Amino acid sequence: MEPLLVYGFPLGSSMGLVATLEWLGQPYRLSRVDMLSEMKTDAYARLNGRLETPVLVTDDGRVLTETMAIALWLEARDKERRISFDPMTAEADRLHQFMAFINTGFTGAFSPLWIALEMVPTDPALQETLRALGRKNVIERHDRLEAMIGDTPFLVGDRPTLADGVLIGVARWLEFHEVVESDRWPRLAALRRRIEADPAVRFATALERGESPLGSDALLVHVPLAEVIERFGT
Repeated sequence: MEPLLVYGFPLGSSMGLVATLEWLGQPYRLSRVDMLSEMKTDAYARLNGRLETPVLVTDDGRVLTETMAIALWLEARDKERRISFDPMTAEADRLHQFMAFINTGFTGAFSPLWIALEMVPTDPALQETLRALGRKNVIERHDRLEAMIGDTPFLVGDRPTLADGVLIGVARWLEFHEVVESDRWPRLAALRRRIEADPAVRFATALERGESPLGSDALLVHVPLAEVIERFGT
């Protein structure tokens, strides 16, 4: 059985994992979940009790959650080193360093902004406090990432890797939450433009919008979410 990734829309961080599967080039399947409605149901909780994306159903039918766990599962199967590097090398260490930073502090910095946006019932004073905190945190984490970026075209080397996939699904939240202009960080802005221009990222973004773009032959089929839950939910 080919692995199956459950990815979320709109603006899910999991978009970058779809692009990463394209870079990897091995057969895979997808299932699409609306994070504003379907993901909040008891039915989806059978697949992931934390009501989050992404979710990976592995090739042996196990359900795996959390971005870093899924990324490491993909890395272990990247025998041709299309999205990763040989273990015990400096490049592999730097790859893991970027992935860990992006998946923790960088992504987490947006949490107050999402909480403020989704708050029901609304509390204008609290929401403004959360937005101020979120903007401060996001700017600080962007400052740190800008300082980490080297002179290579992508985060680690001259080709996109897992680190770029983990980044690109999250980085666009800067504009969505109208924090500041992205050109405040020139290295990061240039990096994002390179990643976003990649055919695999354009393909993944189009899928997220509900379109039917032409990609590689690696994507075999979209599986209805209800079928995934019925077969693999607990």
